Amino acid sequence: MMTAARIFGDQVGSTAPVFLAFLAVHVLAGLTAVVTGAIAALARKGSPRHIRAGRWYYRAITVVFATATVLAAMRWRQDYYLFIIGAVAFAAATIGYQHRRRHRPGDTAHIAGMGVAYVAMLTAFYVDNGPHLPLWDRLPTLAFWLLPSAIGAPIIARAIIHARARHAPLLDTPDKGAPPRSP
Repeated sequence: MMTAARIFGDQVGSTAPVFLAFLAVHVLAGLTAVVTGAIAALARKGSPRHIRAGRWYYRAITVVFATATVLAAMRWRQDYYLFIIGAVAFAAATIGYQHRRRHRPGDTAHIAGMGVAYVAMLTAFYVDNGPHLPLWDRLPTLAFWLLPSAIGAPIIARAIIHARARHAPLLDTPDKGAPPRSP
């Protein structure tokens, strides 16, 4: 049986060395994903900085999901929902990453996939840690589940609208040899 431990004043699920090792990697990957995801989101789309940060973000999300899977398996009854959120984040990031590799800039699926992955990752963090964070500990449990989406969804929608408007001339250009479109 695993017993809980306190690290830096926060309660963690177990004192088992394997659990703590995976938790350390998970936390580092999560911090990397938060930082690189923000850099990618704020950098000029298509720039070397955006591409590099986006690749690191995807790698970090992959590690977060892999370690979350192991951690949840070790404490399935308590943490199964974190596995589900992690699977959603990883699937969304994979869809976003693959769409960008296969389609033109401004691709809606790329923006939505990466954005949903970021929101899911933050949701998992707040659901798991929110009750132990200053000020957040005063919020109702439902807030941990809904606030990241309530804040993230309009930002993602705005980014999609902005990208579509920026690339609208590319979308309206007829193919060579194709008959012109009527208005």
